[in-house]
Amino acid sequence: MMLHNPRRWLLLFVLFLFVPLTHSEAAERPNFLIIFTDDQGINDVGCYGSEIPTPHIDQLAKEGLLFRQYYSASAICTPSRFGILTGRNPSRSQDQLLGALMFMSEVDRTRGIQPGETTIAEVLNRNGYQTALIGKWHLGHGAKSFLPTSHGFDLFRGHTGGCIDYFTMTYGNLPDWYHNQQYVSENGYATDLITEEAEHFLKDQRTANKPFFLFLSYNAPHFGKGWSPGNQSPVNIMQARGSDLKRVGDIKDKVRREFAAMTVALDDGIGRVMSTLKNNGLDKNTLVIFMTDHGGTYVYGGSNHPFRGAKATLFEGGIRVPCIMRWPGKIKAATETSEVTWALDLFPTICQFANVETSGLTLDGQDISGLLTRQTPVENRELFWQLGPHKELKRGRWTALRQGDWKYIQNEAGEEFLFDLKTDPYEKQNQMQHKTEKLAELQKRRDEIADHLSP
Repeated sequence: MMLHNPRRWLLLFVLFLFVPLTHSEAAERPNFLIIFTDDQGINDVGCYGSEIPTPHIDQLAKEGLLFRQYYSASAICTPSRFGILTGRNPSRSQDQLLGALMFMSEVDRTRGIQPGETTIAEVLNRNGYQTALIGKWHLGHGAKSFLPTSHGFDLFRGHTGGCIDYFTMTYGNLPDWYHNQQYVSENGYATDLITEEAEHFLKDQRTANKPFFLFLSYNAPHFGKGWSPGNQSPVNIMQARGSDLKRVGDIKDKVRREFAAMTVALDDGIGRVMSTLKNNGLDKNTLVIFMTDHGGTYVYGGSNHPFRGAKATLFEGGIRVPCIMRWPGKIKAATETSEVTWALDLFPTICQFANVETSGLTLDGQDISGLLTRQTPVENRELFWQLGPHKELKRGRWTALRQGDWKYIQNEAGEEFLFDLKTDPYEKQNQMQHKTEKLAELQKRRDEIADHLSP
């Protein structure tokens, strides 16, 4: 017997509540793809002036917004990742993650991102997003509780240490390639494996009933971590393929040429990922963010020219990084901005676009969604960085504060610097002797912030 109309419509309404969203309905909420590269300086990307060809990254700039004053959360791998994923200054981290976690160090087996240090993946996952981290993690490796799958990621494919042997997927001679929480043996070239995993993930999203957040964290063009049988110890080694070396044969310096070869392989991977995104009908509703974790290191072929300094320093070359954002129809193509922004802004900005509440969280960035979609200027910024001492890598403590156009730095030797970045972006003229009041003001403010952020 047919139901009376009122009861039938009530039943249909209740059933509708339990029907999964279709792909078109899920697409109303944007997807997020962060492409995060490693040790790639501002002069290692073609559209920023590099001699290294990066046509696929350059294409992102042609289709999106290129940032001229974008900063990483740190000048070192681990704290940089802590900052972007938690939206919190690394100085707040429970384990004081202000240096690189060392894969073979006993003390670092008990250190990493801790429960309660909420990631963007956890927040989005709780609000209906499919989440994945593919590539480098570097926020803890000594226990399963440190792995990405314990911090909001549904899927993890990649490695946990600071770098990887590109051909054996080991750290030195120790296995470090995961499928979620399990070690697996893989053959190939690490950059290609990361790309292939991203392609598989994106193809699956074509028919998914949830929007996605993919943190695509390439190890390239960071050097590889090989193994020296003679010394029975790990060794840093450039691991470019011969075919890629031929493509950059006009670069005379050997190490720079090897770095460039690893970079063009990375750029190829980014091109493949973007093609997969487009071919599966996902690109129109996906905010793509390309950036690097910090500045490059000249010893291993990177370049931050014309900026002063490099990785593991708080001069501009260590923390001012390439960043491009692309979202067709939302972000105007082929545009640039010189607004001061940084990696900690991504957490609140993504949550704004995803319509996710963040009022209960302590975040150190700000929502820049208006800058992306309406070119709304960002208010005057105050950014603080701190690097911790690291005996094994012979690194000391640094602090830096940017307040408006003024920047104060104290390096590992205790030397102090004061720069006006508006007139001196390359940090050539130390104003300490001429601007004593400004120096005292920023010294005091640096101390206040450091005390406030300490856990």
